[in-house]
Amino acid sequence: MASSKGEYSAVEDAESQNNSHSPRRSGRGIWPLSRKATLIIATVLISLMLLTAGSGPARNKLKEYKIPPEWMPESKEEDSHLAQQEANWTQFAYTQYVTDEDYLCNSVMMFETLHYLESKAERVMLFPRDWHDENRTDKSKHAELLRKAETEYSVKLVPVDIQRGGGEEATWAESYTKLLAFNQTDYRRVLNIDSDGTILQSMDELFLLPSATVAMPRAYWGAADKRQLSSQVMLVEPSAREFARIQKAIKKSSKDTYDMEIMNDLYYDSSMVLPHRPYDLLTGEFKKDNHKEYLGNDVEPWNPGAVYEEAKFLHFSDWPVPKPWREIDENMLQENQPKCQQVDGKENCEARDLWRAFYEEFAVRRQNICHLAPAAENKRKLARRDEVPRPLDSRIL
Repeated sequence: MASSKGEYSAVEDAESQNNSHSPRRSGRGIWPLSRKATLIIATVLISLMLLTAGSGPARNKLKEYKIPPEWMPESKEEDSHLAQQEANWTQFAYTQYVTDEDYLCNSVMMFETLHYLESKAERVMLFPRDWHDENRTDKSKHAELLRKAETEYSVKLVPVDIQRGGGEEATWAESYTKLLAFNQTDYRRVLNIDSDGTILQSMDELFLLPSATVAMPRAYWGAADKRQLSSQVMLVEPSAREFARIQKAIKKSSKDTYDMEIMNDLYYDSSMVLPHRPYDLLTGEFKKDNHKEYLGNDVEPWNPGAVYEEAKFLHFSDWPVPKPWREIDENMLQENQPKCQQVDGKENCEARDLWRAFYEEFAVRRQNICHLAPAAENKRKLARRDEVPRPLDSRIL
């Protein structure tokens, strides 16, 4: 399976180059030659004969030999499209886990985006078992949103027991439920993406990466001396063996151990590493003065619009600014928003405008998809929009 990309042609012939050797001359002419010189000449002649033979039937057989596709590395974009067309997409799924109504809405928004992007993989939502409404008579908000996910966005609903750790913060303590992705053995591979973010482009190509128990990006924002794996995006090959390891680690965890720590403890040295660019961009990156860690180099100029256009997943992380479904005071936004920059003698506010649009666009979609009122600060301007905005159109809000 691959971050993806297709089949490759058979081996190409390598051209052989022949070095010509001239007989050594002496003051007496070229003859007689020593036994050593004779041996050298004989070796050269035999080599030439073998090289010539290489262009005959045996060499033609090499041309005809086809390397099995599964041995091939992946490369070209057109091969990726072909691989995606030929893949059995029922083997793959995007997964979301929910523990409360806020995160349920976030997950429904994720699935709505995947539906809009026409993602080929299946969609699975893990939700609390006590929400299960077998007779479909529940009129609660969470029942309404579960039915919406199932009927409008083709989501498979899976009731589960919420996995809790010892942490004091409820949301993080219940994030162990994310690790149930390892138990979804109906699928060959699943992709779990944290719901406190926005999917900007399809990530179907990740399902076709070469086989690996787990694949995650590095937390590029962390300490450079030992950069941790980020569990915000996890590509998992479910199995009973690995799920047993996960369960054992959860039972042994302390109150300060969360899902990210468990994933690093188990897979730091063995995980396939996904490039954080474009698969794991933090909103907080737009507020920084130095972007070397995200860009991966110190020579590329920071271009907020270009970075946004290439990104596939945007994760809300702007402490102390609350998550976008919480009520956000305008003063807090202004105090923490990116600063405008002077570029070629002109004020450039692209980073600030993008950053504010991320929050506003999320609030608009939340209102229109989940019918949940946005924060009071946003009500006036959001009420004018009737259609669900698209994540890729954030800047036009």
